[in-house]
Amino acid sequence: MQVPPLDSADDGAQPTLTFTHGDGSARIAEEQLGAPRTNWLVFGVSGAIIFAITLWAALAPAHAEEVIGSVVNWMSRHLGWVYIVTLTVTLGFVTFIAISKYGKVRLGPDHARPKYNLVTWTAMLFAAGIGVDLMFYGVAGPVAQYLSPPEGGGETVEAARQAVVWTSFHYGINGWSLYALIGAALGYFAYRYRLPLSIRAALFPIIGKRVKGRTGDAIDIAAVIATVFGLAASLGIGVIQLNFGLNYLFGWPEHISIQIALALLGVGMAILSCVSGVDRGIRRLSELNFFLAIAIMLWVLIAGKTTMLIDAIVMNIGDFISRFPAMTLDTMALDRPDDWMNAWTVFFWAWWIAWSPFVGMFLARISRGRTIREFVIGVLVVPFTFTLIWISIFGNSAIDSVRSGNAEFGETAMNIPEHGFYMLLDQYPGALFLAGLATFTGLLFYVTSADSGSLMMSSFTSRATHPNQDGPKWSRVFWAAMVGALTLAMLFVGGFATIQYMTIIMALPFTIVIYLIMAALWKSLRRERMLIATSPRSGAGEWNERIARIAHRVGPAVAEAYLDQVAVPALEKIATEMARTGAQASLSSEPVDGVGVHQLDLTVVFEDQLPFRYQIFPVAQRPFGAGKRELHEEESIRLEVFSATGSRGYDVMGMTEADLIDDIVDRYEQHLHTQGSHSVTEGFMDQLEAPGNWAEDFSLRRKRRRKKP
Repeated sequence: MQVPPLDSADDGAQPTLTFTHGDGSARIAEEQLGAPRTNWLVFGVSGAIIFAITLWAALAPAHAEEVIGSVVNWMSRHLGWVYIVTLTVTLGFVTFIAISKYGKVRLGPDHARPKYNLVTWTAMLFAAGIGVDLMFYGVAGPVAQYLSPPEGGGETVEAARQAVVWTSFHYGINGWSLYALIGAALGYFAYRYRLPLSIRAALFPIIGKRVKGRTGDAIDIAAVIATVFGLAASLGIGVIQLNFGLNYLFGWPEHISIQIALALLGVGMAILSCVSGVDRGIRRLSELNFFLAIAIMLWVLIAGKTTMLIDAIVMNIGDFISRFPAMTLDTMALDRPDDWMNAWTVFFWAWWIAWSPFVGMFLARISRGRTIREFVIGVLVVPFTFTLIWISIFGNSAIDSVRSGNAEFGETAMNIPEHGFYMLLDQYPGALFLAGLATFTGLLFYVTSADSGSLMMSSFTSRATHPNQDGPKWSRVFWAAMVGALTLAMLFVGGFATIQYMTIIMALPFTIVIYLIMAALWKSLRRERMLIATSPRSGAGEWNERIARIAHRVGPAVAEAYLDQVAVPALEKIATEMARTGAQASLSSEPVDGVGVHQLDLTVVFEDQLPFRYQIFPVAQRPFGAGKRELHEEESIRLEVFSATGSRGYDVMGMTEADLIDDIVDRYEQHLHTQGSHSVTEGFMDQLEAPGNWAEDFSLRRKRRRKKP
């Protein structure tokens, strides 16, 4: 069965026929969706702030390091709980909407289906949300927690069990819940209601038309700044890690000059990838990343103490499940280890928040057509399961090496974490090849993070007219270069610690946006549940005619004639009257491939609520009683009504013009009622002239609504 093209994932322009009221008749003008325009205010302000911080760090590194350290110490002591509570609330919220009745809602119309298969989608989830830091912390994290845990003594069996659990917790579902929230909200509003794929659009139900003004600009600026510093943290890790990888393989020195060269190489590769777009560049790199990471992990599992590691995986899963509820809200208030909190929980939570705008947007881009339940479960479970297994294998292997007497390895992994991963690989057969594979994989991780981040930041700083439009290519190049420059500036200041501190600072403003997004998504989902699909009250012709139409074939010629003679005049009258009174109404007509019948699409765009859509779409269907093997020519045409969220489940064929107008008005009024705002339509309803039955009925229902308490 064919479905309407409302949810089309194809990029590019789509022609529309826009009806506006001029001299008393409808005027048809063909328009094309243009390329996205740069939002110069967002671009300029965010770029200036980031450039100023980069310049400050490069010209006055000592002063920058001192100021940044003081700010972070104050924030961690007084506001660290904000990060902890925010991630806990977010996890609870996305879990609730996934298991509730709202989980069945699709990120797109009800008839939309995913573009990417499960393997490709999983690979892109994995590569977008996990960077080179997984190799960095997969060894350094567990070793550091084993030797110097936040509570209790180090180098004990209990410390060994806690070490992997703490590292898995910091890479766990709390952080992934942020990606699930942002991705679900952006995908819902972009693909279900055709709003731009942007952070500001996700707040539409809360702040209304202000998303187009300075409030929306401020939201995008906060998203850009948080994203840039979150990316800089990951790419800083990547540069340090890859530098030591080259030292291990070729004896190259660990020096800032090598790190500059690596940053330039990574930025160059990222530019090529992000300019290519999602399908050709990012998709292929993600799949390659995914399979190479699995190969490295299996090598260590098979070449190491396989039985012990499998036992440890099972134990770590159990420990994580049993300890998670207490850990998620643990602020360590009674004996707070400030340095540990700054380096681990507070930093990681800020890091997740900083990554959430661009990763959430990227996940929304690749998840159109999936249900909210499928999306949330996939984002929470699939990448985290892999991460937990990865950390368990590498972390327990590293801890076992320390417990077996290799104290030098333990001290190095804790104090010089970029060395830890390669020093562990050095203990396995084929270490040189394995290290080379790890270095190549790390470079791909670096590029994947940089290119997807640059692509999304280009979108943040643009005004798109279609959910699948990307920002200008020159903008992607600019942001890739800006992130590279910031990464190097932070390394000049004080190395990775300074990048950590800046991430903590810059992520704080975006926590406000996270709460607003939760409120907006909840409000919109509740309203949508009120839009129950009902049959047209006026019927579609006499009952015997309807039975005859169900039982026999309605061909393309009959369907097209009905559209021309009945449907088009009805929709033109509605669109013309709305346009006359100032509403942004448009009516489009396009042929449907393979059916030979046009579809009609009436859309009303509002400044302070979600758009209204009434689409009549020809659906090919075998008539009642026809067998599966009968000829294609026996298919009948149903003229089904579709809203922005999918088919309403009934055929308008046979309705009179008055019946069809009345059905449109019913739908329109129902839409306004569920959105909770009538301000946009007051003029339309008040200024109706020479009302016919439909207009008169429309006015009467408006008056009845006003009388309600």
